[in-house]
Amino acid sequence: MAKKSLEKKISEGLLFLDGAMGTQLMAREAVSEKGNEYLNIGSPQVILDIHSDYFKAGSDAVLANSFGANEISLARHGLADEVESLNTAAVKIAKQAAGADRYVLGDISSSGEFLQPLGTLEPARLKEVYAKQAKILCDAGVDGFAIETFMALDEAKVAAEAVLSVCNLPVFVSFAFDPAGNDFRTMMGVSPEAVVAEFSSLGVRAVGFNCGNLNMAQYLRLAEKFAKLLKGTNIALLAEPNAGKPELVDGRAVYKLSADEFAVWLEKIRSAGATILGGCCGTGPGHIKAMTKRLY
Repeated sequence: MAKKSLEKKISEGLLFLDGAMGTQLMAREAVSEKGNEYLNIGSPQVILDIHSDYFKAGSDAVLANSFGANEISLARHGLADEVESLNTAAVKIAKQAAGADRYVLGDISSSGEFLQPLGTLEPARLKEVYAKQAKILCDAGVDGFAIETFMALDEAKVAAEAVLSVCNLPVFVSFAFDPAGNDFRTMMGVSPEAVVAEFSSLGVRAVGFNCGNLNMAQYLRLAEKFAKLLKGTNIALLAEPNAGKPELVDGRAVYKLSADEFAVWLEKIRSAGATILGGCCGTGPGHIKAMTKRLY
């Protein structure tokens, strides 16, 4: 029997994503000076093992290791000419782990540059960069896209428009939020209201949050706010919190939330209305396993 489409899976009401890639690479001492994306060709077995561990933990879908594999970001590592090879390899590895019945999302994130007038990057140039990456990921066989960890509304919108211009697959968009009094804002001042207003008519399939600098109670409040804003739309709520708020230990961010505690909070976030669930920084296969076991 053929695999159901990602759209069909989403419409059934619950989709489990994976946890952090960077956290797992550090745990396996597999960090490259050329960036994590270089490992797709430098150490592909490590990436395959991480994806496989997440699928074994219960993930329905993993994000390909293409987070920073856009031309602008790769240029900082002297890899601007490797956009096609790195993105194609990312999808090939993830699809090998996914097998015949699970899903792979093309992962797209910030370029690290500011758009005009705050910076010098022209929107048309940025759209070209994102469209190039998206087309490669689409041609390589992804089932959908995760446009994630954005802080600027204009850049995320350009990314989403670029993806939608080259590929007709489900698109998820998520922002990294921090506390702002009793409310939430990204580092660039973007509110949940602005996210929903901007993307509700764009044709994306899900919006929500990942990463950020919140504790679990705040992530829950953020989920509740998004759910209220999305009520009456066909847009799903995506939630990928960190493993709690990091603590600084010997100059390094440490996430101490246990897998079982993470699962308890994700159950609450699910009850608040999130239907696409996973983890970000500090999470691993153990967190995903505890979450899927508790929510199935």
